[in-house]
Amino acid sequence: MKIDFVIGSLFAGGAERVVSTLANHFAEKGHSVRVITFRGGDHYSLHPSVKRIHGTSKLLFFNYTVLRAFLFLLKFYFKRKNRPDIISSHIDLMGFATIPVSRIYGIKLTVSEHFNHFNRKLTIQKKILWNFLYKFPETLTVLTKFDLPYFKPKTKNVEVILNPSSFVPITDLNRSRNRTILAVGDLNRFEHKGFDNLLDIAEEVLTSQPDWNLKIVGQGEYGMNILMEKINTSPIKKQIIFTGYRNDVKELMANSEIFILSSRHEGLPLVLIEAMSQGMACISYDCISGPSEIIDSGINGLLIDNQNKEEMIENLKNLIVDDKLRNKLRQNSIKSLDRFSIENIGNQWEDLFKKIVYN
Repeated sequence: MKIDFVIGSLFAGGAERVVSTLANHFAEKGHSVRVITFRGGDHYSLHPSVKRIHGTSKLLFFNYTVLRAFLFLLKFYFKRKNRPDIISSHIDLMGFATIPVSRIYGIKLTVSEHFNHFNRKLTIQKKILWNFLYKFPETLTVLTKFDLPYFKPKTKNVEVILNPSSFVPITDLNRSRNRTILAVGDLNRFEHKGFDNLLDIAEEVLTSQPDWNLKIVGQGEYGMNILMEKINTSPIKKQIIFTGYRNDVKELMANSEIFILSSRHEGLPLVLIEAMSQGMACISYDCISGPSEIIDSGINGLLIDNQNKEEMIENLKNLIVDDKLRNKLRQNSIKSLDRFSIENIGNQWEDLFKKIVYN
């Protein structure tokens, strides 16, 4: 099959990592794959046979990514030789570009939501997209069962497909690890990721644990400044490390003890799956969708009542002092990841594409 993955960019992010992982998987299986983006910054490596297309428009005064995408795709697919068998469109508003273009040229299309609908502000754009444009793609994919009943009336067909783990699960679970609590995410989205509350939690926990530290991985100058100001007078300031963007997150996870997800809302947090794959003891807020589809609380991780700061503090303290609990969670987390493997998830995507293209 000829498959085009269309997304705004390949900047660091969960959806971008998923697209890169899927593109590599399909390329390795011999399909013809292109990844089309409209802003610079490639943070993920691609299989040598994947063709990268950086979409631009000569109408430079159009800075809005989706409009630039529409204009580029309209021109690019005008030539029949450029048309794929199927377009896989990612991150909601990109549907404004891919849905009309796919209908104009008769190209099969899947559109993918990467967030749960409940915590996305229902803007005018969203209303148009969800209530009108989603009637046209062959399939819409969502990440959790939570979204299924909401989107079913709005589209021809909706499928739940989980995010694949892009990391190979670690085999050496007895390796020595740093006494580090790790968090990962875009610092400019610190409220979404709950990093503001995480700093309060860290102060309560780390004051009595001077040999432990909190390491927050992610870029974003705006968010960094706000978070740094928050801890400026904190007694644990030296125990909090902002690493900025890192391309060795897998290694950081493999060498750290605890992963914490403090988000106020998520779709299906890929970073949590990745942390489990590296044998980390994971603790997460049970936000409205996502973590509960990954963690069986007390078995392969700990789920904390959504935004219950005191419960998070108590359980994080316990996780730090209880070596046996951490070892139990890391052992079970590895065993629970088969359903997130790229083989399983990739096969689901391939079955979906074949059903759309050949039926």
